[in-house]
Amino acid sequence: MSDDRSTEGVDRSPTGASDGTDERPQRLVTDRRVALAATFVVAFCSIAYELVYSELLTVFFGGTVLRYSITIGLYMFSLGVGSVLSAQLGEPESNFLRTEVYLAIAGPAGAIAIVAINSLPSLTFAGKEPAVLLLSHVPIVVVGVLSGFEVPLLTDLVEDREETIFASLGRLYPRRLVRGLLGLFFTVDDPDERSFSEVLGVDYLGSLAGTVVYAVVLYPRVGLVVTVFALGLLNAIAALAFAAWTFSGRTRTLSRPTAGQWQALVLVGLLLTGTYAGLVGHPGAVDRAVTTTYLERNIEGEYPEGTDVRTLSYDTTPYQTVLTYERDLETHADTERCLHLDQALQFCDTWVDSYHSGLVDVPMTTFDDPSSVDVLLVGGGDYIAVDHLRQYGASVEQVDIDGEFLAMARQREFFREFHDDAHEYDRLNTTTEDAFTYLQETEGTYDLILLDVPGARSDETLSLYSTEFYSLVRDRLSDDGLVVSWVYPHADHPAHNEVYTATLREAGFERYLPYYVYDDLDGDGRLEPGERFYVLADGDGPTPDPDLERAESEYLREHAGAFDEWRWRSIPDYRGVEPNSVFRPNYDVIVDY
Repeated sequence: MSDDRSTEGVDRSPTGASDGTDERPQRLVTDRRVALAATFVVAFCSIAYELVYSELLTVFFGGTVLRYSITIGLYMFSLGVGSVLSAQLGEPESNFLRTEVYLAIAGPAGAIAIVAINSLPSLTFAGKEPAVLLLSHVPIVVVGVLSGFEVPLLTDLVEDREETIFASLGRLYPRRLVRGLLGLFFTVDDPDERSFSEVLGVDYLGSLAGTVVYAVVLYPRVGLVVTVFALGLLNAIAALAFAAWTFSGRTRTLSRPTAGQWQALVLVGLLLTGTYAGLVGHPGAVDRAVTTTYLERNIEGEYPEGTDVRTLSYDTTPYQTVLTYERDLETHADTERCLHLDQALQFCDTWVDSYHSGLVDVPMTTFDDPSSVDVLLVGGGDYIAVDHLRQYGASVEQVDIDGEFLAMARQREFFREFHDDAHEYDRLNTTTEDAFTYLQETEGTYDLILLDVPGARSDETLSLYSTEFYSLVRDRLSDDGLVVSWVYPHADHPAHNEVYTATLREAGFERYLPYYVYDDLDGDGRLEPGERFYVLADGDGPTPDPDLERAESEYLREHAGAFDEWRWRSIPDYRGVEPNSVFRPNYDVIVDY
């Protein structure tokens, strides 16, 4: 039998003979390993782009589960659209190269577009909010449609089917056993070595790798900004590798796209590769420059025109971003220094004392002998609350999940000026652990539990505002023990506050003592309500009122007259409002800014 491989990939007449006059387009035969490697890279990058978009949308709009669900749903729909549209495409070689180049541009550009669209605080028009929300989802569709082109195009390129990758894998697993198990539920037959199945299998494998590497390596180590440029670099390299292989002489074709088209695409690929490589080569500088620029503008947009914000430091930990900055307000004579964690303002030096006096000193004045009080501090990684507790000689058990932030607070002068090396307090024990897990495992009880925790801005903090969490807190209270937390006022966030109080009731708390701390927040010389706090009590025991004359706080002694008469109240019961639970979340508890 003669070997006819020399004509492999050439269209034949119906009779199987070629008369040399067939002018139909001839197909380029691409090495199967190259095509499958490209399939893996394509799937890896595409799903990772969508995860980046999901995280960005969560930052801007809140609701982690909602954003990720919509993103994945839109992505899958767009993949289908792209797959259908791919039937209109010819020349799989050049169109695949185009798709890779377009993805290398569209992926990073989509992330930049989401940030840009949500960074227009001064621009107002009718329907702005839904328009911004809609436009922020366009990059998901663009990347999805482009990714949908790829599997059909790559399937056309995998034509060398002498032995598929899955046939090779057949020697690596007990094929008879697998076929036997499948035969229990399906009708089995010898595999027909279909290229579509092969490409789709590698595509799914690449998607799995993309999700794992993004979650375990890229996002926690380099952040969103550098991740999206690294993915763009990988797409550009894949395009160049495919182009190089095509022109290496290892492929056979009777018809190629014009040289000018290929040269233009390769040139763009080279430019993208060089640009992205330069950016990825300096991850810290790139992430800091992009993020701090955005954050500075975003913070400035929260205040009257003329506010100037200057970054002092920017860092990322596995759990949050940490930004310190200076700001000048026209209404304030002096420059303020402030701390942002993620997208939320934590404190500025002009009111940091009033916040911690409200959190710590007010409840501590309810105890006759503060030095005998056992305190559990949940959060408080800046050690400022510990410094206030140290003034009373209380025993402090602190639990905070973010060990890197704790180390930062111990070492950096910015924080040390506020906590005065409180981490060295001899009655402090700090545990680096998730508070929910800690409360499940500890057997200790406490006279005072202080919740210095993040706001309810995303699904990631939902557990800290759940009936399960507050039930654990209640179980850890000693007789007549108290719980204190800052809260979002009902006047500003009614939906959140109603779900929060329903959660407290469900967890067994019956009474609360509400109060504000007061400061001159706008620089007009008059005191305004600042942070809002609740003291929570369980059962029918006595409810002690704070006695500010006992306070070891200069702020409280100076502003004691600003506080209203202390009055304990029953936890409100709002009709039709469901509590927030770990297993039955009520997303109204999430606060959108």
